[in-house]
Amino acid sequence: MTAPSAEEVRARLAAIRDTRGFVLPHHGLMAAAMPELHRCYEAMYRALTLDARHLAPLARESVWLAILAACAEPVGTHHLAKFRAAGGTDAQAMALFRLAAWAAGAPRYAVLDATWSQHFPAAPIRAAYLSGARALLADGVVAEPLARICLAAIHTACDQRWGLEAEIEAALAAGAGEAELAEALSLTIWPRGVNPFVRAAETWLDLIRAGRVPASEAFRAWADEPDQGAFRLAVAADRADRRNGG
Repeated sequence: MTAPSAEEVRARLAAIRDTRGFVLPHHGLMAAAMPELHRCYEAMYRALTLDARHLAPLARESVWLAILAACAEPVGTHHLAKFRAAGGTDAQAMALFRLAAWAAGAPRYAVLDATWSQHFPAAPIRAAYLSGARALLADGVVAEPLARICLAAIHTACDQRWGLEAEIEAALAAGAGEAELAEALSLTIWPRGVNPFVRAAETWLDLIRAGRVPASEAFRAWADEPDQGAFRLAVAADRADRRNGG
């Protein structure tokens, strides 16, 4: 592959600055060394974070603030500007930050649920966790369906299955749409990579198959598809052996 010229690198970075209003160091690194990857990266960025899909602008930026706060990720300050531009207020931001802090305690609830739940038969631990989050919404500045979507995205980003199970169930029960919830979970790909998103999808899939959450026809078709999971070496070896006449 021929290395790009200095003029080409400058042009690519100028285009990013014109589109986003800022340039990060990795943009230049990819533009200088891996221009094809850089083009694909920018296309994915647009599709994942800029193109309108299911979430309304304020809801999407609320999810972004929740994810970034939960991940202690200060780089995404442009989402603060987008949150403001979509009509977000200080009170709403503080409510989202409270949710991020609350979600950090979910692993403790998970341990208690797994080990001590039999000692509290009249006070289910998962219900206590969900009730605690609801109490943080008492001021009404963030509606519960959006709050549950944000919490599900947080648990996806932080790779916390117990909390994610609870919040997927709670979000759908509160009236959140499947597509909106799916979009929120997908946003975590950018700051956290695809593997936590894969595990989040598996969690949701298991909930559908167990009958714990409702599913539309499209989501039911997804759940009905067999053999969804990690690459299995034994199966691959068997298929290769059959192809080779073994």
